[in-house]
Amino acid sequence: MTKALKVRSSVLNGYVELTQALGSTPDPIMRTVGIDPATLATPDAWLAAQAVDELLERTALATSCENFGVRMAEGRRVSNLGPVGLVAREEPDVRSALAMVLRHMRLHNEAIRTRLVEFNGLASLQFEPETGMTLGRQSIELTVAAISRMLGTFLPDDWSPLSTCFVHDAPTTLDVHHRALGPDVAFDRDFNGLVLYSSDLDSANPLSDPLFRPYARQYLDFLAPREDSSVDSRVRNMIEALLPGGRCTATRIARSLEMDRRTLHRHLSRSGETYSSVVDSVRADLARRYIARGDRSLTDIAGKLGFSDLSGFSRWFRRQFGLSPTAWAAQERELGPR
Repeated sequence: MTKALKVRSSVLNGYVELTQALGSTPDPIMRTVGIDPATLATPDAWLAAQAVDELLERTALATSCENFGVRMAEGRRVSNLGPVGLVAREEPDVRSALAMVLRHMRLHNEAIRTRLVEFNGLASLQFEPETGMTLGRQSIELTVAAISRMLGTFLPDDWSPLSTCFVHDAPTTLDVHHRALGPDVAFDRDFNGLVLYSSDLDSANPLSDPLFRPYARQYLDFLAPREDSSVDSRVRNMIEALLPGGRCTATRIARSLEMDRRTLHRHLSRSGETYSSVVDSVRADLARRYIARGDRSLTDIAGKLGFSDLSGFSRWFRRQFGLSPTAWAAQERELGPR
């Protein structure tokens, strides 16, 4: 049985005040989804991620506020990330502060998977629900906007992302999105996240205190002992980034990780994986997501997964799932949300 994913109650900072300001009473909505309102008095309490997601969607409907998640994020600062934020604010530059947040995100929110892709001077910070999770637009927009606000605390006052991207469609009005995220907000895109200059990440962190940094890191290591910087997860992230361009090879990835192919295979074998098994796993995860969304043709999905043609993708999919992509999509529609 899959473990239910959790989020810290601090994810809902500002929820009560905003709901009341919009003319609704928060308590009944919270109880409807199984959240005890008293839990919000404890910032480090854990809540079921699916319940929090449902709460945000129900509240957006009850208040007729389709930008509810973005409005919640407007008051966010690094401190909202708790111990992770404490350590991040002491890192010497924006890149290492962001890396600290991404590395330890699961101390704050288990439902979101993040990755940073850099290419041609641009950095793409992408957010996806963890495998098995379905998140509504309010949770996604809250997460993306909150991280954008966090980056803004390290960067000049007039900073904003080059672009903020969302997979879902646009709301009726964009005034709140522009106020919180800057002038360039795009919908119906391939990923949820932020695009910025890589040079922004190299900026010095004006909040950092070098003398306090070792104590902050020691505190975080006490709460969450550092995992092996997981070669597996780095390989997965690189495979996902390189698949669409047809440049995803074990040699290329090994070189990027500053090792040879034999060393790469040795690292993967320690967790019972091979390069091919990781590629198949990444492709399977992406295929499920893309097909379930229903907004791409199978030919487009095949290209995104690094297949040269639709027939190759279809043969691979049948081997993985025992059904054709079309039959699998029909079965998922019949089963409905789970």
